[in-house]
Amino acid sequence: MIYGAIDKGSASWYTDLNTVFLGIGDVLSKYNWLITDSEVNSNNAIYEQFNTKPYYIKKNGEWVKIPCPEYAFLTGEELMNLLGNGFCQWIWGVLSGFEKTIQLDQILSHPLPYADGYCGFWQNPITIQHPLAEVEIVPWDSTLVLVISKNKGIVDQFRAAFPHSDDLTDYNR
Repeated sequence: MIYGAIDKGSASWYTDLNTVFLGIGDVLSKYNWLITDSEVNSNNAIYEQFNTKPYYIKKNGEWVKIPCPEYAFLTGEELMNLLGNGFCQWIWGVLSGFEKTIQLDQILSHPLPYADGYCGFWQNPITIQHPLAEVEIVPWDSTLVLVISKNKGIVDQFRAAFPHSDDLTDYNR
């Protein structure tokens, strides 16, 4: 069974994954993380590696497209260290958590997860996009965050830390 939660009430305009990961405890370090379809905003250049969607910046009065890799793949410890470097606004993205025994080539043999347009978040039964993932954390358009997992304890921990969150199955009804 897949469990899910949606939080739209804890922040008015951003998705701060530092806060989300603090709310779910040591989940971050238990997995390796595939980051896809992500767009972040930060003054700290270290977070640019989390952008997996091309974006534009203005240079010499013209808009220039900045290419990005399709994904980032980090251990939980690496991700935890990076997230501790200050504030980063996550606008879009899918952070898929995998058991540490699953190799990257196995993960990449499946389509990469995406945030905008994936209907499995919004219909019952809820689904995790990547068939090998144990958990997916989805910053959605800077306004909400979804936590979806095969492990009910992760979702329960998130719901306890974010009392304004809702059960995603109930929300979808």
